[in-house]
Amino acid sequence: MFATRVYHYRDPAAVILGLKELRKQGLTPRGLLFVALDPRGETSIAVPEDLDAVASIRVGDKLSLVPPWEGRWFHFDAVHRLPGDSVLWNGDRRLGDTGSAPEVACAISEWLKGSSAKNVFLGCTPHVPGSWWTVDHLSAVTDLHNMGLLDCVVTSGGILARKIDGPQLFYLDFQSLAQQGTPTDGWQEVFTSSMGNILLVERRVLQYRLVLTCEQGLIEIDVSNLPELVIETARVPLRSGFGVVGRIDGGAFAVTVGKLEPWGLTNMRPAMLVGSPTDRLLDLPKALRALPVTDPGEPAPVGAVDAADAAAGGSEAPATDD
Repeated sequence: MFATRVYHYRDPAAVILGLKELRKQGLTPRGLLFVALDPRGETSIAVPEDLDAVASIRVGDKLSLVPPWEGRWFHFDAVHRLPGDSVLWNGDRRLGDTGSAPEVACAISEWLKGSSAKNVFLGCTPHVPGSWWTVDHLSAVTDLHNMGLLDCVVTSGGILARKIDGPQLFYLDFQSLAQQGTPTDGWQEVFTSSMGNILLVERRVLQYRLVLTCEQGLIEIDVSNLPELVIETARVPLRSGFGVVGRIDGGAFAVTVGKLEPWGLTNMRPAMLVGSPTDRLLDLPKALRALPVTDPGEPAPVGAVDAADAAAGGSEAPATDD
């Protein structure tokens, strides 16, 4: 889609200095495309070669990119700066083995603060997912995936996370987090999927909507009344390994494809931007069927929405006032 430039940093201190310098050159969170650590804990960051183009980059564009490097790299999916300046990040579970991931996440969070941003979303890469939280780079790290919580998404009032090997969505409000000083307690179940286990959660809430990829299809929910009420607004039966990782505001869905496992969607590919600004979730199967088929034998070929999917119709809940 566009040329990229890679910067390599040997330690978190160099990441801090490097990001500050890149900000002077025009880099904003929109232009942070990939952040990954190698097994030694060294960091590589990919940005657009033309930093003047940063303003036109959308989250969906990032999700469709292929990493500009090869070899063993452990990728961040997103970094969030929470109220009180604690830090939450999602990514490859092997980030926890590098030793430097918390410091890099905190460096990115501090850089976000300097850019008046609360989060950054990065490219879509295949890995076993993990989620972490810490107060700062000197504090203990909470491995949320060890508590059975994954794919953390930040809302205006708290954190949503899916339950590993389960159909439940849990929520922790910021007030409880502040009172406890740790995310180990206070989670409450706010939604249960009727389409099997939740395998993937869309990376960000957009217009109070969030798409859950489940074993039997996609569910869109309205989270405007958390934690009291989470409303299902649409559902699409789908078993071909497609999952929604994001969407463009007023634009297409960012759709990945992978292998369905009871605990998650594995071997995910870079996302495709599917649909038009007028498309709803219910229009997604039709848009997917119109895509060209890729190489045979791959986990779930693009365009290979199976017969059951093709025949199945989605459903939409009655409209409600936001």
